[in-house]
Formats: sequence, C-alpha cells, structure tokens
Amino acid sequence: MTATDFLDLSVQITLGMILLGLAIAFFRLAIGPTLADRVVALDMMTITIIAFCGVYAVASDDASFLDVAIVLALVGFLATVALARYAERRFERENGSTDTGRTGDD
Repeated sequence: MTATDFLDLSVQITLGMILLGLAIAFFRLAIGPTLADRVVALDMMTITIIAFCGVYAVASDDASFLDVAIVLALVGFLATVALARYAERRFERENGSTDTGRTGDD
C-alpha cells in the first residue's frame, strides 16, 4: 500500500465518520427534547460541517475550502451566541425574572 492509497483510504473513512456524526446530530436536533439539546446539536452540526470542509480540502487538494470553513466557524459562533441569548431571555420571561444581575454601574 502506497502513501497515496493510505491517504485516500483515510480520507474516505474520515468523511464517512463525519457524515455519521452529522446524522446523529441531526437526529438530536429533530427530537430535542429541550432547547438546550437543540442548540448543542446545531453547534455540533456546524463543527462537523467545518471538519468536512477541512477533510475535503485535503482530499481535493484545494485550499479554498479552508476559507469556507473559517467563515462557517465565525457564522456558527455568532449563531450559538444568538441562540444562547434567546434561551436566556426566554428563561427570564418564563420565570418572570427581570433582574439581569447588573449593579447599575454598567
């Protein structure tokens, strides 16, 4: 087995494992049951898609996929922060809490 054959086999196995992880995360996103489960599943899906872009960049020998992975990582981070803020406000609204923990010196 040559180094090229080994790399091709490794890339194929890695892509299969990434797709399996993506399917598992999608399943968790679909069934929930809580908002926190769905947020974590969405974040995991973003990370697996970023990993897919990285592995595909190696497989196709095209570095432009790494730029796509970087942009997707930034968008995924912003989406996670936005969903966390939404969940926090939803929790405050459901519990009737208006105190945000600020001291007034902000």
